[in-house]
Amino acid sequence: MNIVFDVDGTLTDSRAGMDRGFQREFLAWVGSSGHAVWLITGSDYPKTLEQVGSAICESVVGVYNCAGNQLHSGGVLQDQRSWSPSDELRAWLLMHLSTQPWAVKTGQHLEERVGLTNWSPVGRGCNRDTRAEFYAWDQQYRYRQELALRLEATFPELQATVAGETGIDIYPRGWDKSQIADRVMPFHFFGDSAFPGGNDETIARRAETVWEVKGWRNTQQVLIDHYGLVSRPQSD
Repeated sequence: MNIVFDVDGTLTDSRAGMDRGFQREFLAWVGSSGHAVWLITGSDYPKTLEQVGSAICESVVGVYNCAGNQLHSGGVLQDQRSWSPSDELRAWLLMHLSTQPWAVKTGQHLEERVGLTNWSPVGRGCNRDTRAEFYAWDQQYRYRQELALRLEATFPELQATVAGETGIDIYPRGWDKSQIADRVMPFHFFGDSAFPGGNDETIARRAETVWEVKGWRNTQQVLIDHYGLVSRPQSD
């Protein structure tokens, strides 16, 4: 069976490294489970290496980065396609940055990746406390979901999805995570953003089984209960 895992909020806390004990368990499971394991994330490959480690990245069948627009296997780049935002889109995002109801802005709002752009109302420079405050506010007011819908109405050739705790992923229509589905069918999927408007929604629709998890501990427990992961107490 092919099993596809999101990274942020699924194998790790948001923008954090993988728990060391779970990292060891997961690596051993990848090598012994008999399943074909894949990763897919909106982040770039260097960030994924930082989060889960080179051993996992090189042991899984493939790592799809930037919503599937880039593929590494065995640590080697296999395929990618690129896209850059237009001047009109940049101006539209800058206008909304200046008029948004969330007041705290920490810089690094726009990040261009392979095949997508990530935009954050609060900024990727925020610390953990500000990130948590913004996420709680956004959960209440659904600002990112509403802004994504407005963006798609203004730029119908684009898709915009809620990504992680602070961002919106923007890409040409069809360049979302579901683009890898035909390459890994049939598959089970683990992700934390399979809700309407989330960046896992489209790929989750194609999966044979979907586990919408709430953090890596939830993923760990599902793997123990249903996929044969062996968990042992760790000394560190």
